[in-house]
Amino acid sequence: MDLVQRAALFRGITQAKLADVITEMPRTDSFAGVEAAVSAFRWRPDVHIVEIASPQRLAPYSLALEADVGPEDDTPLASGRLVVLHNPAGEETWQGTTRFISYTHADIEPEMATDPLMADVAWLWLTDALHRSGADYVAAGGTVTVMASRAYGELDATPPRAEVEMRCSWTSATTGQDARHVAAWQELLCQVAGLEPLVDGITSLGRR
Repeated sequence: MDLVQRAALFRGITQAKLADVITEMPRTDSFAGVEAAVSAFRWRPDVHIVEIASPQRLAPYSLALEADVGPEDDTPLASGRLVVLHNPAGEETWQGTTRFISYTHADIEPEMATDPLMADVAWLWLTDALHRSGADYVAAGGTVTVMASRAYGELDATPPRAEVEMRCSWTSATTGQDARHVAAWQELLCQVAGLEPLVDGITSLGRR
């Protein structure tokens, strides 16, 4: 199965509840809605979320999450961070008031790093996840970096390694859809992690 087929539809089943991610400071009603959506979101049991310090100078309001994907006591299949920025007055470059900033990373099979479609497919993971989650968005942008490394000399026994790293951001185009954007980010994480399919006929990505 080629990479385009591997990027086919799949949606995450949500089981666990995230709590205590709201920082102690006054909030506008609009950002309180963002925080409430994050706090009430039901994450997959194999997506482990913690709150981290959020940037304070990029927007009047912000929150940040860090995630590992995979068995809780094992090496993560993928990792990521999500920062949500909010400016009630709006930002011209954002084309809106709420900006989602994502970083995701995972090891991949070495042969995938040589596939010329790898970066294109990784970007489709994001846009497809947003569409499937019903999250209206504008001004999406980002980079996909595919890396491969091989050891030599005294390190020759080290297995070859390949990685994919994705940095992207987008703006919510419709108010009240914050949970949909979080759902899209969760699906992106799971696609990058290559989790087992949740729908018959969908094949996950291989991992070392």
